[in-house]
Amino acid sequence: MNLKMTFGFTYKSNNEISTVGYSTNLSIEIIEQAIESNVDLIITHHDAWDFIHGLRNACKNKLKENNISHFWVHGPLDFVDFGSCTSLMKVIEVDTIEKYSEYHNGDLPGVVEFTHQIDLDVLVGRMKQKLNEPIRAWKNNEKRVQKVGVLTGAGHSTDHIKLAVDDGCDTYITGEATLYTIQYAQFAGINLLVGSHTFTEIFGVESLANKVKESNDEIRLIQLKEEHFELNH
Repeated sequence: MNLKMTFGFTYKSNNEISTVGYSTNLSIEIIEQAIESNVDLIITHHDAWDFIHGLRNACKNKLKENNISHFWVHGPLDFVDFGSCTSLMKVIEVDTIEKYSEYHNGDLPGVVEFTHQIDLDVLVGRMKQKLNEPIRAWKNNEKRVQKVGVLTGAGHSTDHIKLAVDDGCDTYITGEATLYTIQYAQFAGINLLVGSHTFTEIFGVESLANKVKESNDEIRLIQLKEEHFELNH
């Protein structure tokens, strides 16, 4: 299955929706929070993918037992104008969105600019504050930050970073990194900032949840809290 442009229901109950909980991921822990908060519908960015062996069936059974619906939307949320990448762009207080992230035979990073150059430490500080987690940062040039490529979540391919380099970016932001991500960013001379997959993408899910509430102001929204488990303290 191509996960990029997929979306759907893991389980759909017949309940009326009065309380919506949202998070980046679906897990047993998220469902347990939803039960405690009397959530009728959980909205996430990620499903419990089949390759996390057994998790999807366990989640589906728990949703069914507690009559909670779950809707997830993956690629379309990454590439819509209020989605994952754009929401993170707004969080880091950019001045201009030069290019939105999009899907065209693959993921294409968004590109943003600051009207006035800022120090890399300032940008790192903003991300730390908004994501409420440490940010891994590699300073690979002596420029002040002005033009930034952004691809949230697993936007760590060297191909993704090369697109940002080709667009003249001095800095690149994503939610995962491998040896090759780090090695190529250093070679290409582009600063690399890496938060977690979960928390670089939560703002897009929040934007989607807020749109649901806009359609019916009586709906109650709850952010279902996820641990910063990717940090492995």
